[in-house]
Amino acid sequence: MRRSGLSMLASVALLSAPLQAGAELWDVIQFRLSEGCNLQKYTAIVNDFNAYYKDKGYQAQLLLPLHAEEQGGVFWVGRSSTTEVFGRAYDHWLAELAKPDSTVSKLSTRFQDCGTLVSRSSYITQ
Repeated sequence: MRRSGLSMLASVALLSAPLQAGAELWDVIQFRLSEGCNLQKYTAIVNDFNAYYKDKGYQAQLLLPLHAEEQGGVFWVGRSSTTEVFGRAYDHWLAELAKPDSTVSKLSTRFQDCGTLVSRSSYITQ
């Protein structure tokens, strides 16, 4: 049975991360870079996102496929210490997204201009 690239990525990520007591939530988003956007530009947006969300319990990093069935995309892995912390951060994102001049709205526009969502999954660690 073949594993999808995303399943393989999640398996490798789970096996390579130190196990912690409690269930950390991982938000895994696969996306493709838009024409005219490169990884350097997208990384700058992620860095701005992480600076803004540092005190909100959600941080992200990018994973580039090395050994994966799906080679065309990039993976965003957002991490929160618990599902509750993730929920608060996500609620904040949605509330601020409704405000056109908010930092979140500006970040969202930059993300949309630079990439296209392919898939999204959430995982909890053991």
